Amino acid sequence: MNPAVPQAQELLAPAHWRTVDFLSDLHLQAADPETLACFERYLARTTADAVFILGDLFEVWVGDDACDEAGSFEARLAQRLATAAQQRPVYFMHGNRDFLVGSSLFEHTGIIGLSDPSVLIFGTQRLLLSHGDLLCLDDMDYQRFRSLVRSRAWQQSFLAQPLALRRAQARAIRSQSEARKQGGETYADVDGPAALAWLQAAGARTLVHGHTHRPAEHALAPGYRRVVLSDWDCAAQPPRGDVLRLSAQGLERLPMGPI
Repeated sequence: MNPAVPQAQELLAPAHWRTVDFLSDLHLQAADPETLACFERYLARTTADAVFILGDLFEVWVGDDACDEAGSFEARLAQRLATAAQQRPVYFMHGNRDFLVGSSLFEHTGIIGLSDPSVLIFGTQRLLLSHGDLLCLDDMDYQRFRSLVRSRAWQQSFLAQPLALRRAQARAIRSQSEARKQGGETYADVDGPAALAWLQAAGARTLVHGHTHRPAEHALAPGYRRVVLSDWDCAAQPPRGDVLRLSAQGLERLPMGPI
């Protein structure tokens, strides 16, 4: 499986930006209040000029209308995002768990949708940003599933169902996912040649992505690299997660605590 290299959207950082934060794979859900608290603390404390969330902010998103339920987890998150977006630009890229985030949430919160992939031009630096799942070419079952659920027809059919039914289906999917993880299944990794092709097509030398839950830096070819974001799990022992911060000096990993 060797899909065509997608066209990357370009975003030019304003000259006054000094630092930008990247994060992904928080998988926020009502059943994990510790990670939610970490995220809220991060939003309150970060000094970054902009925040880029590169997918899977939510464990699952069953439709923007979930925010209309008073007291719902989604309504609480929407309010936190709206507050954050009033303080600095917050960009959001769809992941494999929250691909159903729609225009209503963007309008309600003020967060800004970001295409996958996108190029951030920050001073003299060009960074290619992606969630990363589209580059996991060895997972052919997932790629077929991704094509299905990203189709307009599938999404219209799913969102036409009552919210309670969508929530029940999401719980079943989560249970299946947990069972696979308990059985030893791991995330497929990004295909190196495909990542390099994306970078060359975008005129960038650094790819920043999430999805795989394997924070690291990988050389792809002389002068080309991919930097993998951490997932977040503040209930784990020890807690897991960090933020990748971009400045004029380059990229730096920051643990959640001191941010």
